[in-house]
Amino acid sequence: MTGKRSPWRAALDLAAGHYLSALVILGFFLAWEFAVWFFGISEFMLPSPSSALSHLFFKQPDADYHWGINIQTTLYEFIIAFAVTSVLGIAIGILIVWSRHAGRVLMPAFVFINSLPIIAVAPILLLWMGYGTTTNILLAFLLSFFPVVINTISGLEAIEDDLLNLIRYLHASKFQIFVKIRIPNSLPYVFSGLKICATMSVVGAIVGEFIASEYGLGHIIVNSQYAMDTPPIFSSLILISLFGGGLYLLVSFLEWVCMPWTRVRERA
Repeated sequence: MTGKRSPWRAALDLAAGHYLSALVILGFFLAWEFAVWFFGISEFMLPSPSSALSHLFFKQPDADYHWGINIQTTLYEFIIAFAVTSVLGIAIGILIVWSRHAGRVLMPAFVFINSLPIIAVAPILLLWMGYGTTTNILLAFLLSFFPVVINTISGLEAIEDDLLNLIRYLHASKFQIFVKIRIPNSLPYVFSGLKICATMSVVGAIVGEFIASEYGLGHIIVNSQYAMDTPPIFSSLILISLFGGGLYLLVSFLEWVCMPWTRVRERA
């Protein structure tokens, strides 16, 4: 019989499970560094990871990109976008399953909005709302909310008819069915949608910064492109990938916490 593990111990065990992924990432950067040195690739074409990271930690004579302000801006945009998308996406998915009339009204509108290219919508939002973080957050929301809604709906509806007939026979109310059956059953689907949202919200924020921002990592990429300064572009790309991966791991940890029955199956 196994003893009950503390939350901190369980969290450490979960983190240790990703050691292989960390080793693969480290190996990729080492191979990249070696390839640039071995083949003598010009920094203009492909800077080494050490050169890209040096632009983050050491002031460069060519330009000051104010990394602190730009990193803070991008972090604020995609975290707010992720939080708003998660809450509204799950709430809308529940509303659509709860009320079929709401689903008939909302789903066509969502499909229409999701089919619009964000690049085409961004200039319109820029004209309406101007430059700033609000526009970038809205773009990130438009890019990432649809998977959360669809996955929530799929999870809430993925109930066997025999089980629904049984609990209705036991005179369970609609609210009880949602709380006791539908919502717990939907959690794997919901977290799958949130994992997609975690990466797409970062992409949406960067797309907004390309078009409608004076700050952020996307703004650094655009300015570095104009100045033909390659290392800051790769520095920004490394940070963007770390942000998306970090948010993805956070969602995975919350999934592990909110679904303890999966841990029971793993230990069985």
